[in-house]
Amino acid sequence: MKPRTLALFVAPSAVLMLVFIALPLVLVAVQSLYATTLVREQISVETCTPGFLAQTCTTTMRSQVKLDPSGKQMSETVFSGLDAYRLVLRLDQLAGAFAPGGGGYDVVMAIDFWRALRFTLTFTVLTLPLVIGLGLVIALAVNSSLRAVRGPLVFVSLLPFIVTPVIGALAIRWLFVGDGILTAGLRLLLQSDISLFAQGWTIEILMLLYRVWHVAPFAFIIFYAGLQTLDRDAMESAIIDGASRFARLRYVVIPHLMPLVVFVALIHLMDAYRVFEEVVGFTSQAHRISLQWLTFSFLMPDETGNRSITRASASSMLTMIGIVILLIPLVVRVWRDHKPRG
Repeated sequence: MKPRTLALFVAPSAVLMLVFIALPLVLVAVQSLYATTLVREQISVETCTPGFLAQTCTTTMRSQVKLDPSGKQMSETVFSGLDAYRLVLRLDQLAGAFAPGGGGYDVVMAIDFWRALRFTLTFTVLTLPLVIGLGLVIALAVNSSLRAVRGPLVFVSLLPFIVTPVIGALAIRWLFVGDGILTAGLRLLLQSDISLFAQGWTIEILMLLYRVWHVAPFAFIIFYAGLQTLDRDAMESAIIDGASRFARLRYVVIPHLMPLVVFVALIHLMDAYRVFEEVVGFTSQAHRISLQWLTFSFLMPDETGNRSITRASASSMLTMIGIVILLIPLVVRVWRDHKPRG
């Protein structure tokens, strides 16, 4: 393909990526370095109560947002440098936690960012092999089934992925919360009163299982498509040589699907590290929060009407840095696999 033709094909995607991905990232990075707050002023308010002979009046000072001549709220923006990152990371508290008598792990988990990071990393790392493994098992099972039932099996297997994430999380929560059907069944089976939403570790397990249930069909359809391009000659040769089913899977099927495994891993890491729907759907904020939910909480107005946009931007940038760090090993592998051999 000529360079000019290639440029014409790539230009629309490059422009869209620049406008909708690169530019917003730059703006968020810049925004994390500046603090914007509402300008407030002190006003005196006189309150009078009726009296028998004369009114009793008291004067109090009250703070309110200052308005400009047009009636809009006034705000000021100042350069804050890395203050927002220091407020989010709480590095001083983190260092003090590991000092003698500092409290250690419990103190670290009391800091919102590190608590969210712990859950986000655990959620991402644990669900990745389960999604890939379950997706591969379903793909192999459907591929080995009769052709007459493959269509219905593919349709049924894809249903969890079609369900909207928030709706799916809410549905799972309703099954287990309070007097949910499954909770009631477990109570009858175990003959004891249980509450799966009263402690963090049970909520976390439910969230992990839900993500695997929801995303495994995506891995399945990718692997199933890859199995359709499997070299039949290589498979027949392995069968003739007496290779067992496990040996054929290990030395023929897995190497053939490895580029797709890397692709699924890349997509899943980027998506799972931004976990948000499960936190909202399972209402787990009291026990488990994620980095994405932490950014969302910074954007919620406080009692004075201010939003921590600077800290939200810093949290977003830290989340992006974490995603990049997780993707580096897979990107390096892809680059080595496709590197021209001289």
